[in-house]
Amino acid sequence: MKIESINTLGDLKKSGYESRSIKDELRDNLIDKIKNKETTFEGVHGYENTVIPELERAILSRHNINLLGLRGQAKTRLARLMLNLLDEYIPFVEGSEINDDPLNPISRFAIETIKEKGDKTPIAWLHRSERFAEKLATPDVTVADIIGDVDPIKAANLKLTYADDRVIHFGMIPRANRCIFVINELPDLQARIQVALFNILQEGDIQIRGFKLRLPLDMQFIFTANPEDYTNRGSIVTPLKDRIGSQILTHYPVDIETAKIITAQEANLDERQEEAIIVPELAKDLLEQIVFEARESEYIDTKSGVSARLSITAYQNLLSTAELRTLKSGEKKTMIRLSDFAGIIPAITGKVELVYEGEQEGAAKVAYNLIGEAVQSLFPEFFPKIEKLKREDEESPYDDIISWFFNNREGFELLDDLKDKEYKDLLNAVTPLDDLLGEYQPNLSKAESYFVKEFILWGLVQYKKLNKFRFTEGIQFKDPYGSFINGI
Repeated sequence: MKIESINTLGDLKKSGYESRSIKDELRDNLIDKIKNKETTFEGVHGYENTVIPELERAILSRHNINLLGLRGQAKTRLARLMLNLLDEYIPFVEGSEINDDPLNPISRFAIETIKEKGDKTPIAWLHRSERFAEKLATPDVTVADIIGDVDPIKAANLKLTYADDRVIHFGMIPRANRCIFVINELPDLQARIQVALFNILQEGDIQIRGFKLRLPLDMQFIFTANPEDYTNRGSIVTPLKDRIGSQILTHYPVDIETAKIITAQEANLDERQEEAIIVPELAKDLLEQIVFEARESEYIDTKSGVSARLSITAYQNLLSTAELRTLKSGEKKTMIRLSDFAGIIPAITGKVELVYEGEQEGAAKVAYNLIGEAVQSLFPEFFPKIEKLKREDEESPYDDIISWFFNNREGFELLDDLKDKEYKDLLNAVTPLDDLLGEYQPNLSKAESYFVKEFILWGLVQYKKLNKFRFTEGIQFKDPYGSFINGI
């Protein structure tokens, strides 16, 4: 359909255009996408077998939808991606405040305009990108904001009484007629506002003040809510829950690979960072494992959730830590080091809600502990488990490394601002590390091997085979028994 040549109601009728409700529009376009094997929700990962099929069923059922999940679970993104299931353009009566369908007008303005002008009624076209409205539920939201109210200024200008429906000022919902309307954090919406939504959801019409106003709006509602607020605080008016067709539970990524895809997609890195900094795959795994550890930590309030934004901002901080080092040293390229993970502490502390025990420990200490726990969790995937070596006389593949530190009791320091050559030379000096890598990780690239060497040291610290001390300029590793013997 060439919309450029369709400017009046008469032109529209001749074109053979047929009106559809927005729910039918979403349903029909979804069916077409599924039949054509197209991706329905592009850019959303980890929901292929859980959330997306449920969302597709809700759309096929023409339901209003509630997306129930913790922060950072792509609820708003899913709602916005539903725009791709709308027609590219729809016609509306030009000048209409509520996007009146020319073939099915509902407002007084549109009805009277069509009655007066007939097939010469001018029409305009609304692009799908303009058919999305969003409102965050805040305490200051009123019925007038979202439904409408009598406008005394309009009444005075038009010299009309308050009994005339032309004095009504429409709120956000009527103005989003034939659109997707999202209300975020539904439990925070005051009860009286929730009650005002009853008729809109069930009957599709609105009530403003004392007017007998039958306005059958055509809407697709999507609500988002946090499970804690939705189920525990009792903030949802029960009849409103009853009128929402489908409630869909979202969730965090269930594996590291999916989490890495999301982080890489959302990090929005500077090209210069990507060119100058080498990121070993293990570093990416470790970053995501830190977030997984945070979601299980006894020091963090799991009910509030640990957003996927934590890994995104932490990844940005990690690269910026390495970039800052190159800017100061004058080097053009560098590689992520495990000690660079100290730079992600602000990203962690800014994203997690601590319980009382966590507050007692301190946010920074909890964050450092998460890094250590992530190392401990991943360590057995690359090297033999240390817990299995129970007998003191039993040989361990780590004996030579521990002996090296015992014989170098002054300690082994990795400063944060070391140049790449100095950093590599220090790790190369611990020769037993090369033997361990050769036996258990022989296929590592030269560049990645240095990160893994440091990873081994951190792993031995987690299993109490070495001591690690963080100081202002860097990290020191020591043999715990040698330090004890020397009284250090």
